[in-house]
Amino acid sequence: KGVGDFNKDEFPLHAVKLHIWEGFIFLNLAGSPEPFEKVFAPILGKFKGWNLPLLKPERRITYDVQANWKFIFQNYNECYHCPPVHPQLARISSYDSGENDLIEGPFIGGFMTIDKADSLTYSGRACAIPVADLSEEDLQRVYYYSIAPNMLLSLHPDYVMFHTIWPQSPDQTLIHCEWLFHPEAFARADFNPNDGIDFWDETNRQDWHMCELSQKGVSSRAYQPSPYSPREALPAAFDRNYLEHMKD
Repeated sequence: KGVGDFNKDEFPLHAVKLHIWEGFIFLNLAGSPEPFEKVFAPILGKFKGWNLPLLKPERRITYDVQANWKFIFQNYNECYHCPPVHPQLARISSYDSGENDLIEGPFIGGFMTIDKADSLTYSGRACAIPVADLSEEDLQRVYYYSIAPNMLLSLHPDYVMFHTIWPQSPDQTLIHCEWLFHPEAFARADFNPNDGIDFWDETNRQDWHMCELSQKGVSSRAYQPSPYSPREALPAAFDRNYLEHMKD
């Protein structure tokens, strides 16, 4: 205002590429991004049977974690630590169950089985009706996938949990965790979302504590990295993908 020869068209807001995938909004701030369909090709239609765009949110919890964001991804992508750190999880889902089907690139993960229970809840019972018309196999599995650079997607038979990762500094990360349920579940008398949400809230906090301890460890002048275990193939794959992007 007050500048006579100022042309707003010459000073526009920066355009941002946007794509909606399975109900989630993805933004790409790159100047010349690759087509979304090309980047997301490995998982483009992978979760269509889970009704993700139709699910409704029940709760969001935000965590302020004093650790680098990469520790969050590394922690999520292995369960070697689960028996000593997550006794409530290890009781109904063994750390060595299941298998990985995406093992390289920006999207990695697979499933773990639910043993002697219907879902990952404190009671072991499902806390809601199934999120979709799932197969008998999928009713006994939880699928875990990290979607670089800042999403973790966990598909349970009766709810979907996802984390979004927001680095604040080299040693601080904000994490938003949300739980989604079938829209018809909310009106049912047997809807008990806290059984699953509280289960994972405790598990999340256990994980963040481990990440914070790891942050303190690598900050020590005595720190020396060591090799990954064969059970830690996905953290190694995450590292390779990250290092590849750092070359660009």
